Amino acid sequence: MELRKIGPGYLAGAALCITAAILAVRAARFPWIHNLQLSALTLAIVAGMAVGNTLPAGSLEWLHPGLRFSQQILLRLGIVLYGVRLTVRDLVNLGPRALVLDLAVIGTVLIVGYWIGTRVLRLDRDTALLVSAGSGICGAAAVLATDRVIESESHKVSVAVATVVVFGTAAMFLYPVLYPHTGFTDRQFGIYTGATVHEVAQVLATGRAVSQAASDTAVITKMLRVLLLAPVLLIISRIRRTANPGSTGRISQPWFVFWFGAVIVAQSFVKLPSGVRSNLIDLDTLLLSSAMFALGVATRWYQMKAAGTRPLLLALIIFSGLVSGGWIMTRLLV
Repeated sequence: MELRKIGPGYLAGAALCITAAILAVRAARFPWIHNLQLSALTLAIVAGMAVGNTLPAGSLEWLHPGLRFSQQILLRLGIVLYGVRLTVRDLVNLGPRALVLDLAVIGTVLIVGYWIGTRVLRLDRDTALLVSAGSGICGAAAVLATDRVIESESHKVSVAVATVVVFGTAAMFLYPVLYPHTGFTDRQFGIYTGATVHEVAQVLATGRAVSQAASDTAVITKMLRVLLLAPVLLIISRIRRTANPGSTGRISQPWFVFWFGAVIVAQSFVKLPSGVRSNLIDLDTLLLSSAMFALGVATRWYQMKAAGTRPLLLALIIFSGLVSGGWIMTRLLV
């Protein structure tokens, strides 16, 4: 980064994002917000969209260098640091069948969701992929990480994140109602929940509504899904490179994915003190929330309106498939 590029707008834009992220993290701890399972990431993007659509666009122009820094650099750092939450032992303890289930869910959602989005609903490729990645892997974090590989427009990312919030929240209320009718034990239901619900916080809330055993199993299964984010991003990057061999544009190599994996491996060999690990997770939430706020500021309502109802319809189709198809897969594999 050249020093001449660091000006007042650069510093002010980055400081605005970090300040907003701190406020979002604190707000997410309020009891009534915590009970609604609204994460700091969700609050940050909503706040960013409010700022971006309330203030005149010209008044924010000078902040764009700092906003882009948050969307790119802070986001990559946040994704790398997300690996602190995981260890290879999480995968081993869960067993091979849960791994197969997670792989089946992610592969089916990405392939079928992308096909329905582009061929049936006539969505653009980026929107179809972002909605599918958010639904199939790990919610908003997967949307943001996928965007760093495909470099889509800000409003498409916001639309994808919105679908994660809507249907992940719906799952929190639907799954406990379905539990008595699934025929699952608490452990099986936990695996089903972890393999099909969008966000980690939503998985935790859904499992706890049934039992502690269901919650514990659900979170581990979900963490395994998060662990699979890295190889999925590498595959997406490879496919885009192969599909556009003559492109003059550069498809960015997602080096942050390798660092993400390295952090996970390190977690398996070096046990961090609980206080240090907790602080790193808090820092990671702050970094990702900063990126979400910057993304929200760059999003305009008219852009989301132009996207129409088709992304929401795609997310609904995927959600229905996760509920029903996930149940069938769990019955067969677990």
